[in-house]
Amino acid sequence: MNEGTLALLIPFALFLLVGLLVWMALYFRQKSNREVQETIRLALEKDNPLTPTLIEHLASYGPHPKRDIRIGIVWVAIALGLALMGFFTPDPSGNAFKGMLAVAAIPLMVGIAYLVMSRITTDRPAV
Repeated sequence: MNEGTLALLIPFALFLLVGLLVWMALYFRQKSNREVQETIRLALEKDNPLTPTLIEHLASYGPHPKRDIRIGIVWVAIALGLALMGFFTPDPSGNAFKGMLAVAAIPLMVGIAYLVMSRITTDRPAV
């Protein structure tokens, strides 16, 4: 395989990966919906009472109250890893470190934004 063919396959693989991730998210959400419906069906077959709060609890897909904190910490850790990768790259001019700091600034800001959002929304009850 020559370089031209490989260069054409890279964008194709990227879009294929994005499509695969979207498909997986939709598939697992549908699978979760099916399991909730099966649980409700089994409860009805066994004549167990189904209160509205139970049905609401089974069907709720609200985010976990600490979700933003977890995501923020992961993004900050990614930024730290990128910065460390630039620091440990053997480059006497120091350009690799500066370049990786610039790249690491993006996930760092995303992580900080998630941490700020978690701090702002702590007063709200979880859905």
